[in-house]
Amino acid sequence: MQDIVVGKDRVSLAELIGKGGEGEVFAIKGHGGQAVKIYNARLREKREDKVRAMVREGLASKTDLVAYPGEVVTDRSGNFLGFVMRLVSGYRPLHELYSPKSRQRYFPKADYRFIVHTALNVARAVGKVHQTGCVIGDLNHSGVLVAQNGTVALIDADSFQFSLNGTSYPCVVGVPDFTPPELHGKNLAAVHRTIEHDNFGLAIAIFHLLFMGRHPYAGRYNGPDISMGEAIAQNRFAFSRLRQAATRTVPPPGALTLDMFPAAVSGAFEKAFGLTPAARPGALDWVHILGALETSLNRCSRVKTHYFPGTAGSCIWCKLTASSGFDMFPDLTAVEPNLPSDARGTEQAIREILAFSFPTAADLLPAVSVPGGASTSLRDARSGKIGKAILGLSLIGGSLAGFIYIPAAWIAWAGLAFWGWVAFSNRETETGPFLQAFKNADERVQRELDNFVRRNGLAEVMKVRGDLDAAISAYKGHDDALARELTKLKASRESRMRQAFLDSFPVRSANIPGIGPAKTATLISFGIETAGDVTQLSVRRVPGFGDVLTGKMVAWRRSLEARFRYNPAPNAQDVADERALRARFAAEKAKLESTIRNGLGTLRNAKARLAALPTKAKSDGGLIDALAARARAEQDLRELGTSVPASTVALTVPPPRQPLAQQPSSPKAASPAPVVRTPGTPPCPRCGGPMRRRSGRYGQFWGCLKYPVCKGTRN
Repeated sequence: MQDIVVGKDRVSLAELIGKGGEGEVFAIKGHGGQAVKIYNARLREKREDKVRAMVREGLASKTDLVAYPGEVVTDRSGNFLGFVMRLVSGYRPLHELYSPKSRQRYFPKADYRFIVHTALNVARAVGKVHQTGCVIGDLNHSGVLVAQNGTVALIDADSFQFSLNGTSYPCVVGVPDFTPPELHGKNLAAVHRTIEHDNFGLAIAIFHLLFMGRHPYAGRYNGPDISMGEAIAQNRFAFSRLRQAATRTVPPPGALTLDMFPAAVSGAFEKAFGLTPAARPGALDWVHILGALETSLNRCSRVKTHYFPGTAGSCIWCKLTASSGFDMFPDLTAVEPNLPSDARGTEQAIREILAFSFPTAADLLPAVSVPGGASTSLRDARSGKIGKAILGLSLIGGSLAGFIYIPAAWIAWAGLAFWGWVAFSNRETETGPFLQAFKNADERVQRELDNFVRRNGLAEVMKVRGDLDAAISAYKGHDDALARELTKLKASRESRMRQAFLDSFPVRSANIPGIGPAKTATLISFGIETAGDVTQLSVRRVPGFGDVLTGKMVAWRRSLEARFRYNPAPNAQDVADERALRARFAAEKAKLESTIRNGLGTLRNAKARLAALPTKAKSDGGLIDALAARARAEQDLRELGTSVPASTVALTVPPPRQPLAQQPSSPKAASPAPVVRTPGTPPCPRCGGPMRRRSGRYGQFWGCLKYPVCKGTRN
């Protein structure tokens, strides 16, 4: 078929644009911006009245967001063929935006602001449909298209429910995972659709966008496996916080949760997927809610392409990247290789930082004097021992007299003599309580020193120094780290090519028996988006996928994998990957240099304040009292002739933040690094961990690196 009639004009068809179950869509020669849908012959009679009614009503002139029928198309004999509509070119299906891997392929520049803005535009487009008097009925991800600027267009408008002059033209189709609970199990061709039904589908589409392709009803149900349709029909909203006990369902692992969003957003989803259809937010409600969300997004301080809801507290995308190794919104900005660098200035700053000295614990612990002699506690302890010795002598004397005057009771006198001897021989003062008193006093000094350090800003400066030490270490190891990553990049070339090949086959496009749209939505909600995500273990964990369906999924992947052919010849992607890696390391090095030079300025500014701290410590009442108590405890131990234990008091430095260049760069999440003890460093006697040299009142000693969690020490 080449020529058709549009109105009174004969036009020619151009190239085939698309093909579906109802017919084919062609471009029209000489009519840019327009397309024609030609129905299959068996459907033309069923669709003619509805299309002619839509054209008579002039729906196409009421909005440019919907591809309504604009004119009727016939053959030369006047027989109905289809209709002319707006040509929607350069747009992609909505699911290619909200599914993470396809988004990075088709919308590489999209960040979360773009996602929220697109959701807002979807709500506006649905609102426009309702303003024209139509109900979409079959609102689903395939009928919503998105442009690179976030503009949204709705297609398949000829399936919308429409009424004219008392005649109703129903929507006879529907996608199960977008169908509201009250319509599951019903004949959709006989159902009169309402705006409340559309509001459910709209909420599904918005949820898909905001939650990175997750379906609101795809979760882990605490019961026997149920299908997606059953979960929807039973109102088991997997993400609900208000009805969690009733739904007995929790979100999939690694999914966002409602509490990460403002109350208006979470509340709207609770209503949309609640028990009352009339309470579902409409298109206009979503326009207001999403508009407020769009203006409240925060920007991540580490990755400039990460925008997240402010109510989440911190960057949700960094957390997901750390746990899964997949960055939802990677920074793909090209970095110039000649980033400004000042190696000489940085090396000079490093030398000055390493030479910077802090006051030691000994500097901040002023000498205190206490009255000579034993303390009251020691005198009381000694007095008690003397009394016992006198009592013992008296008992021994009494037993001797008894032996002389009443020898027959010798057993009693022997016991009395033994008792007296025990009392007399135990006349030495016990050292245990006084050793404990010294330990308690030493811990009190540590607490007061920590308080003094915090009050006077020394802790903050020491933390800056700790962070600088980590940054310096990363800076000095930067070139070696880059060399290691380049080696890894080359070694993983074949596996990366294989993964990219498998990722080019989305699960949504697979034709696997027994796995329809609802199960596909469940797979995607559990992170299985492409053939590259399919493994025996990952699929088996998805609700509803037993051995049979899992075997089919794995067989599908293997059939695709068998088609992969590795090409060892260097290509443009190799150059791009290496350039991106070098650019990222160059950016990290520039940040480290900036951190080091700025940190030096902070240390310089604090120098005068730190120099005054020893003088301030001399007038700190809490510190003086604690030192006096410890000095008395020391004096008592010397009076008892017992050696004084080494003090464990030290200045503690907060653990440094891990600098950017030390972040894991492999595609998988890094496991916690084991604690490595430097050769020559003794192990902690308590926890076995590494130790570091510390300075105290009595000189240098080894202290556990985990202090104050662990207080192990060595002399």
